[in-house]
Amino acid sequence: MNDSSMTLSELNFQVKQAISSQLPDAYWVRAETSDVRRNQNGHCYLEFVEKDPVSHAIIAKARGIIWSNIFQFLSIYFQEQTGLPFSSGLNVMVKISVEFHELYGYSLNVVDIDPVYTVGDIARNRQMVIKQLEDEGIINLNKELFLPELTNRIAVISSPTAAGYGDFCDQLDKNTYGIVFYQKLFPAKMQGDQTESSIIEALDKIYQYRELFDCVVVVRGGGATSELSYFDSYELASNIAQFPLPIISGIGHERDVTVVDYVAHTRAKTPTAVAEFLIAKALESMQSVYDLQDRLVSETQNLIQDEWSNVVLLSRGLIQKSQLFISDNRSSIAQLSLNLNHVSKNLIQVQKHQLTNNEQYIKMVSPENILKRGYTLTLKNGKIITSTEILKINDEIETVFWDGKVQSEVINKQW
Repeated sequence: MNDSSMTLSELNFQVKQAISSQLPDAYWVRAETSDVRRNQNGHCYLEFVEKDPVSHAIIAKARGIIWSNIFQFLSIYFQEQTGLPFSSGLNVMVKISVEFHELYGYSLNVVDIDPVYTVGDIARNRQMVIKQLEDEGIINLNKELFLPELTNRIAVISSPTAAGYGDFCDQLDKNTYGIVFYQKLFPAKMQGDQTESSIIEALDKIYQYRELFDCVVVVRGGGATSELSYFDSYELASNIAQFPLPIISGIGHERDVTVVDYVAHTRAKTPTAVAEFLIAKALESMQSVYDLQDRLVSETQNLIQDEWSNVVLLSRGLIQKSQLFISDNRSSIAQLSLNLNHVSKNLIQVQKHQLTNNEQYIKMVSPENILKRGYTLTLKNGKIITSTEILKINDEIETVFWDGKVQSEVINKQW
């Protein structure tokens, strides 16, 4: 047995003493929070991690604790200053004392926090995304799209069970003006790690039916402010900025503006405010139609009145000119009437004389008068014989005189 050996507790005690003597003060440390949880006694247990800026792999880790008497006021102070609850995934600057316990090992005891650092980190990340979008020239693309005068065919991206989505639909459906809106929900997760991919997937589905919609609405009700960081995603903002339909955002936090709000065509502070915006736009379009209708009716009435006045003036002028024309041409008309009467009588007399001459000629050349003058007609089978060539021996013929007929038979032909 080696007398120089020691127990584990003895070794740990020496480590504790060494750390205590070498690191006696409190230190400001930058790290990311992970696995933050609060137990029933009010103590907050968590892990602090450091990640490689390129690979994002964890390169350092330490257990941390915030005792209940400190965490009670520190958590309230942090949320008041940042708008975020103290939770996992935050870049923080904390003041810690290094401790080593013989049973529980190495840990960092948090005694203070600097919220300004966290706010600055969030703002820096947001500005980096915005600058990247600006450098790529896409940050204002969606804002430049035309929002139709009547925007009532709406593709909605939201969680189907979210209160904000229900408020949005109720506001549209129960509007007091009777305006009809057509909404189609494309479900997506609006919180947690899947927020980005879920919303992008919904946008891809809407893109397939983009001709059926006037705009896209992204709505999310109230909730933890920390969850807004998912709406600062470059990939999500890039998809929204380049989407071919106008996108209206209503993410539910009035004081916070995310990158998604920044690139969207229109930003409203809440889902209900989005619905109010659409109703107001529809009312504006309706008012334009009513104004156009009133102007059309007014201008039409004025045009009719002007044309009616012109018609009355023309009518009066026509009557006066007609009367003058009739008066000026009355004698001419009378003379023309006399001439027409005289010419008509002469024409009738000439035609009457012509008819008399025609009648006398017809009587003179009639077969009856010709027969009385000594001529006869020879018929065979009721047809007039004009040549002896037609007749044959024994043919029966009929001779017509002015006062009768004689039947005879051909007994001889002479040429």
